[in-house]
Amino acid sequence: MLLKWLSNNLIILRYPIREYHITVPVRMDDGKVRIFRGFRIQHNDALGPCKGGIRFHPQETADTVRALSMWMTWKCAVAGIPLGGAKGGIICDPHDLSEREQERLCRGWVRQISKDIGPNRDVPAPDVMTNNQHMLWIMDEYSTILGSQYPGVITGKPVGLGGSLGRTEATGYGLVYQLREACKELNIEIKKAKASIEGFGNVAQYSAELFMDYGGKVVCVSCWDQKDSCAYSFYKKDGINLSELRKITDRFGTIDKKKAKELGYEVQPGKDWLKHEVDILIPAALENSITKDNVKDIKNTVKIVVSGANGPITPEADDLLDKRGILVIPDFLANAGGVVCSYFEQVQSNQNYYWTKEEVLGKLDNKMTDAFYKAWELSKRKNVRLRDAAYMIAIQRVADACKLRGWI
Repeated sequence: MLLKWLSNNLIILRYPIREYHITVPVRMDDGKVRIFRGFRIQHNDALGPCKGGIRFHPQETADTVRALSMWMTWKCAVAGIPLGGAKGGIICDPHDLSEREQERLCRGWVRQISKDIGPNRDVPAPDVMTNNQHMLWIMDEYSTILGSQYPGVITGKPVGLGGSLGRTEATGYGLVYQLREACKELNIEIKKAKASIEGFGNVAQYSAELFMDYGGKVVCVSCWDQKDSCAYSFYKKDGINLSELRKITDRFGTIDKKKAKELGYEVQPGKDWLKHEVDILIPAALENSITKDNVKDIKNTVKIVVSGANGPITPEADDLLDKRGILVIPDFLANAGGVVCSYFEQVQSNQNYYWTKEEVLGKLDNKMTDAFYKAWELSKRKNVRLRDAAYMIAIQRVADACKLRGWI
């Protein structure tokens, strides 16, 4: 009986409960019809309506979407919000599509799956190469089909049309809320701490902003330069000036190298962001940034690595960091602030009542702090890594919900 229960558990947690593989015909600007392939995969909704972004990418696959939908299940569960995990994708490159073609694609995607998304069923959000304008087209088409207003069908909307204040800062701020608590537990005085950050996009910038507001010093950030097709790091021993860097950064997060040099920054190779003598590293750009090959470049001064990006540390590197006694706050715990604030937006939209920015960030702080300590306390009690503790909490919560519903 126990083996059967375990087998059922594994099956229901491993495989998505629903998968939608769709084709979307779109009338292009030249009058021709082009067929796009798309996916919406709902991994598990035992805890509540599914939640997850929709991405546009020319190399999108069902396997990628499937894996990300499971990741969303664990992220929602460990954050303690009543949502399940889902993900969506369309195989396309929006750079090659006009604005009108992108609108037709979004509306066509909704028409194919309108019966299987909704405020109480599955709530999409922006992801890779999608934005709030795409979300508004999705919301509008869904409302048209159902003949009523449903602002809670998607999140990531502009504030003026049902978006949440604080959403822009949420992922970066949520990361630093957990970093703040980790510093307390490790007796690191944050006002004397130094950090180096990979990336200079939304997560990196707002992580740096709040860390510096707490009195910490960021000495290095990095960015990808599309023109040169390579990354650069920008180092300043006495600490970066965030406002001046933002002034010389384009909308893609690329910092102007020439202007940065004029402001006194050392422009270094992109990989040098992790070679500085700091207390904290924040990989907030790409997956597989810290590997078994470059983990040796991390100085012995480093006490904490906080994963702002998804999958920035390979399993082999994670083992080596653990052996060195460096605390790793895993991605699906550290960067859950984004989905937590998306949940807040969903709640506000469904109620048609909106909170102040201070209320949103206060609730976000409470959620992220609580999630960190639940994982921290379990890791100490079971003598396991923080990553393993976070997975144990997430999986147990989903499994319990499945059992209570009578699914297993």
